[in-house]
Amino acid sequence: MKFLKLLWLPVALVLALAWMSRGSASHARVSSAEAHRLVGSGARLVDVRASFEFAAGHIPGAINLPVQQVRERQQELGPKDKPIVVYCRSGHRSQVAYDELKSAGFTQLYDLGPMTAW
Repeated sequence: MKFLKLLWLPVALVLALAWMSRGSASHARVSSAEAHRLVGSGARLVDVRASFEFAAGHIPGAINLPVQQVRERQQELGPKDKPIVVYCRSGHRSQVAYDELKSAGFTQLYDLGPMTAW
């Protein structure tokens, strides 16, 4: 019986973490195939890495909008209802940019995550 009481704590912790992470369920992470489809249909492809990273190599057709500049330069992305696919090196900065743009009123956002997912 004591063993069952000890087992319940890790299970409760895992469930609590899963419940808390569900808040980002609206975060639209897309597959490579879906990102290609979106961009092929006219979605803007946005690399949110630093300018020097972009200069060293990027996905063809992408524009560079470093994550630190998203707030100040968001008007460069065009209408807020135009589809936008963001990416970076590891997926962290693209999620930050996604959240920033979402809070600014952009409605069709997609996060490819890392550039290697292309």
